Amino acid sequence: MASPNVGLARPPRPRWLGLAAFVLAVAVVAGIGGLAVAGTAAEYDGLRRPGWAPPSGLFGPVWTVLYATIALAGWLAWQRAGFGTPLWLYTAQLALNAIWTPLFFGAGRHGLAFADIVVLWLLIGATIASFRRIRRAAALLMLPYWAWVTFAGALNLSIWQLNR
Repeated sequence: MASPNVGLARPPRPRWLGLAAFVLAVAVVAGIGGLAVAGTAAEYDGLRRPGWAPPSGLFGPVWTVLYATIALAGWLAWQRAGFGTPLWLYTAQLALNAIWTPLFFGAGRHGLAFADIVVLWLLIGATIASFRRIRRAAALLMLPYWAWVTFAGALNLSIWQLNR
């Protein structure tokens, strides 16, 4: 005899599991960055920096807030459109985000880190445009991140030029 549930649609997974996956993905990126900058405050402080460079203690709190909004934005977009082109762009920019810190601090390759941040900036812009077509709130949540990466790119360029 057939099971009474045959032919019934499987209930959807709880939405919070999807959110947990996005938080985990962003936490991995943050973790890579955190490992790469462990003990680098002295290195950052020892670099010649422009007068408008923030103190090293500002980066952690800013990135904590940004990573939360990045995870939420990805989750909101995924809910609406699944894992298609918008999420591939999102994934690519996360990968470049993870690579930047080891390039800049771990390897001291400020020029290569700047090239990474330029491509990262372009991918964030593409992600925002893509998210806007599927879920405006997801795009808006990415804007502070894009603004910060704009600032970080200018700072990276300045530090690279000042420390050649």
